[in-house]
Amino acid sequence: MTGSEGLDELTEALGDMARDLLAQGSVQRTLDRIVQHAVRIVDGCEHAGIMAVPQQQGVRTLAATSELARRSDLLQGELGEGPCFDALHDRRAVYRIADLGVHSDRWPRYTPQARELGIGSMMGFLLFTESDNLGALNFYSSRPNAFTERSEHVGLVFAAHAAVAFSSASNAARLGEAIETGRQRFSELLSLAPVGVALFDEDDRVRDANEALGRLTGYAHAQLLGMRGVELLHPRDRGAGVSTEAGREHGTAGPSGVRQRTLVRHDGEPVICEVRYAASPQDGDERFWLVSFQDVTARSHQAASLQHQATHDVLTGLPNRRGVEELLRRPTEDTAVLFADIDNFKRVNDSLGHAAGDELIVQVAQRLRQTELPGCTVARLSGDEFLIICTELGRVGGLQSLAERVSGILRMTVAVRGHSIRVSASVGAAKVPAEPVSGEDLLRYADTAMFTAKRQGPGQLKLAEEDMLAHVSGQVQAEGDLTRALRDDALELHYQPIVDGDRVPVAVEALVRWPHPERGMLSPAVVLPTAEQAGLLHDLDRWIVRRALQDAAGWPATPAGPVQVWVNLTNQTASDCDFLTGLGDTLARSGVEPHRLVLEITEMSLLDPSEATRDAMQGLIDQGVSFAVDDFGTGYSSLGRLKDLPIGSIKLDRQFAAGIEDHEFDRAIVRSTVDMAHAAGLGCVAEGVETTTQFRLLIALGIDAYQGFLFSHPLPDDDLRALLGERTQLPRQR
Repeated sequence: MTGSEGLDELTEALGDMARDLLAQGSVQRTLDRIVQHAVRIVDGCEHAGIMAVPQQQGVRTLAATSELARRSDLLQGELGEGPCFDALHDRRAVYRIADLGVHSDRWPRYTPQARELGIGSMMGFLLFTESDNLGALNFYSSRPNAFTERSEHVGLVFAAHAAVAFSSASNAARLGEAIETGRQRFSELLSLAPVGVALFDEDDRVRDANEALGRLTGYAHAQLLGMRGVELLHPRDRGAGVSTEAGREHGTAGPSGVRQRTLVRHDGEPVICEVRYAASPQDGDERFWLVSFQDVTARSHQAASLQHQATHDVLTGLPNRRGVEELLRRPTEDTAVLFADIDNFKRVNDSLGHAAGDELIVQVAQRLRQTELPGCTVARLSGDEFLIICTELGRVGGLQSLAERVSGILRMTVAVRGHSIRVSASVGAAKVPAEPVSGEDLLRYADTAMFTAKRQGPGQLKLAEEDMLAHVSGQVQAEGDLTRALRDDALELHYQPIVDGDRVPVAVEALVRWPHPERGMLSPAVVLPTAEQAGLLHDLDRWIVRRALQDAAGWPATPAGPVQVWVNLTNQTASDCDFLTGLGDTLARSGVEPHRLVLEITEMSLLDPSEATRDAMQGLIDQGVSFAVDDFGTGYSSLGRLKDLPIGSIKLDRQFAAGIEDHEFDRAIVRSTVDMAHAAGLGCVAEGVETTTQFRLLIALGIDAYQGFLFSHPLPDDDLRALLGERTQLPRQR
């Protein structure tokens, strides 16, 4: 607990107890409150109790926070020995036992029994009165050395109140003196507090203050007395006075509160403080506020620095993506976003190095920052992407004028490490349309416009138009729909058979379908781009593999044996070693034999596989899973490269099947590809087989398996089960 927090709690407790004493209500209730507050506030205290020690009668417990405190108090009376009796004999008001685990010759019976109760240390105060009635306030802890001098100072305050309550029933006149004693103890405690503390009256004037507040503000104690709270506040702190602000927020007798205020020192320097306040008991008709001031200037500056780092780009000092999100939190009809992407920036990085690329980015940022663009903020989104956020389009002549000016600014020549580099940028611009949109939507519109400009060539400019906004809005809607479809398991798989030369199904390829409630059945041509835009490719591939294996577990076998299920992986997931490793668990839960799963990957995903990806692929192969290269012949791979990779089959692109009827060159390519694949131990599958002639020629060329509309269109799971169960050979489709 910090010093200011402890002070708040002590202030609240004192007010609570003082109200009880002033009301002259139930003594028992007052004693109960004292021990309850003590456990919360006195450092090290875990249990507390008040016991009566009359001279002619036995010890009895008056108040206790726990059974342990009650038994410990009674233990001394039962044994007739202990710290309390020693203090009573010596007329010592305070006693503190650091470690009850150490044997004491003075209390040979009390010490071991106290240890058995779980007491490690204790502290107590005798409660003297002018009558024969005596008492003691005891604090207990399970830990040795739990109580400090500070514990003793605070404990004295509670003891003073306990003594007043203890004697109030027989001598009410002594109440005022005891309260004054408590106040004196409290005043002594405040003088030890490391934070500034002041007592304010209803007129927001300082009635008393401790030395720490004088050190904090640079004022002498005499100067502080009578000062109004508003005089202590820095001009940039526009709040009300200190106590008036407290009363406004918490009422006349509300709980303690806290807020940050900026004080002004005597020399004019600002001091940021955490200000805590609590209503003090009324003195007659007067009401007071007890206020503490803790200097948090350094902490505040550090927090501001961390906030700046979190919202600004390290290289350029411009707002970053998080800063942009804050700037676009509430776009208005006068808000616009320009998205600028430096043309051919990758060429600079590749030819001159990343340090040169950073230098170029810094110069572009300086040029944008130094240009006067009223109502605009320049930001760096990532890499070579800059944003200009305008919140006052009218001041810059409208969106077209601003976009043309920014595009012109970004046409420049800069010197980087002895090289003159001509710079241009593709710029997309968007403003808030007639219907209000979010900042994220506005950013997406500008991004789409920028990509449209980039397709037109370097240095081009494009404003987001109505049809473009509609397309982006539709894309956002589609992404949300797909997210919900994945969550609700609302997608489907259709399966297209792969047959051998006798037209017997040996495998099926899983193809995703999306039965959209408004747009009808959507194919992979729609699903995959939407998933990529929404960042759902991993989730989609994971769903497809899991559903395909669940379906495959129930398929009937054909004369050729259980059919395999071929599943396409996108480039992202095919190179993700964590995704590949996790497929082993999915396969094990499905109950499908590993040799029935074939994962189709593209040539692009094999261009430069990492060692971790190779290991993950090999781990699946060791379990029995196979890999096949899809659409072979359309990418950059060669059979020479594939022999070094864990691949079991290749699937020839459909363009080769389409051309073999009329072109000898296509037949020669297929023949040589099949021969080399077989020599490398790879199987060959031809896709896109649509005619009997194509089928006959492919058989003659040595293809191992065939897929296409000649045999079957993709089928829902139920139809596939029926087909596999009823036929051993697929007929030609018309």
